[in-house]
Amino acid sequence: MPHPDSLANRFLRLKNATRNDPNPPRAVRDRRLRALDRLLLDHEEAIAEAVRRDFGHRPPAETRLLEIFPSHEAIRHARRHLGRWMRPQARPVSLWFQPGGAEVRYQPLGAVGIMVPWNYPVFLAAAPLAAALAAGNRALVKMSEVTPEISALFAELVGRYFDEDELSVVEGDVDVARQFSALPFDHLLFTGSTSVGRQVMRAAADNLTPVTLELGGKSPAIIGPGLASSGAFARAVERIIIGKCLNAGQTCIAPDYVLLPAGQEEAFITAAREVLASCYPDITRTADYSTIVDQRQYARLSGYLDEARAAGAKVVELMPGVAADPARRHLPPLALLETGAELRIMQEEIFGPLLPVLPYGDLAQAIRYVNERPRPLALYYFDTDRTQIERVLDETVSGGVTINDTILHIAQEELPFGGVGPSGMGCYHGFAGFETFSVRKAVFRQSRLSAIGLFKPPYRALFDHLTRILLR
Repeated sequence: MPHPDSLANRFLRLKNATRNDPNPPRAVRDRRLRALDRLLLDHEEAIAEAVRRDFGHRPPAETRLLEIFPSHEAIRHARRHLGRWMRPQARPVSLWFQPGGAEVRYQPLGAVGIMVPWNYPVFLAAAPLAAALAAGNRALVKMSEVTPEISALFAELVGRYFDEDELSVVEGDVDVARQFSALPFDHLLFTGSTSVGRQVMRAAADNLTPVTLELGGKSPAIIGPGLASSGAFARAVERIIIGKCLNAGQTCIAPDYVLLPAGQEEAFITAAREVLASCYPDITRTADYSTIVDQRQYARLSGYLDEARAAGAKVVELMPGVAADPARRHLPPLALLETGAELRIMQEEIFGPLLPVLPYGDLAQAIRYVNERPRPLALYYFDTDRTQIERVLDETVSGGVTINDTILHIAQEELPFGGVGPSGMGCYHGFAGFETFSVRKAVFRQSRLSAIGLFKPPYRALFDHLTRILLR
């Protein structure tokens, strides 16, 4: 664990370097992005193995698919578009100020902080870094203490590929995280829970540090009324279940609960069992299913189940006969029916392979259910009726939406990624990330032919005449 002075010194090195080199050219930014890409690709196997050890088990295939690949894509996208993003953007000038010129210039904010969660420690470090480095910043990264193996490896690799005044990685516990969030960064990006996000924002406020908060929430998956008797119903269930089971549900945009037409609950259970039997024919031995990251998270999920059973909810085995294994933190997927709104599993983000299934009478009721709750980070809607799809898009508010699938909007580099209210503040990915980590400097260029000199004291008849013209 770094001594507080060491943490402060790391920050000061970055801060001073940004003041000495406030606007690095494209070639320097591209070099840093290439270094980050090489770090990930050259050490792919070691990274996947470190993540696997941190979780007890997580499939290396999922680390490659869900962390290495999207990180590589984010970096490649930034490199491809960097020249265009950096160019000043011309803006129209009002008739009254012509022939002057106006433009927006993007400049680095300076020294930025990135706080990384444990669930996707590689992607949720690399994707913000791609945006921050493309924008010309230097960064200090705080990795999660819950995943010490990948945190130590990432810190070691960054030390090999970057100068310490370009990019530095901090390890340590909650106290270090508190000290980190209290540093006077030029921008701070935090990914994690809503409750911790509030603490980070309070700490940042003392320095008036602008923040981007990527939080969580309860992301609904809605099966439209028209799918109940169609072949698309089975596909909808498949996509929901696969999205839920990635990383054993430990995903901020995993489907948190399902809303479906009343009477279709058993059909959903049957279809879900078929999907899981196909994907995980021997889930207790397969290398393709993750375990829960630590005992604290396993106990939290077990507590949700105990409370739900005690309140009369029906817990349904989606893989009949497969029992949980607390010693390995292995928790097979479970569905929950008849869950009351007062239960913690319906109040808090689940972050695990537990899936409440809720019936609705008509689509208006489903939309109302979503809108009566905090804005979700993601929303998933399944339907073939374009009118109904547009209705859901128009009448609900969420950070992002995927239609007829789950998760995939996060992988689109041309789309901003972020939440709303309790699910987040601000966004990044692609150009949105470049903007987040940039100063948008407004520049007006006055022309020597300007008539602005007519609007100076003393304010006489000519001034009155001209202002009357302006106010027509």
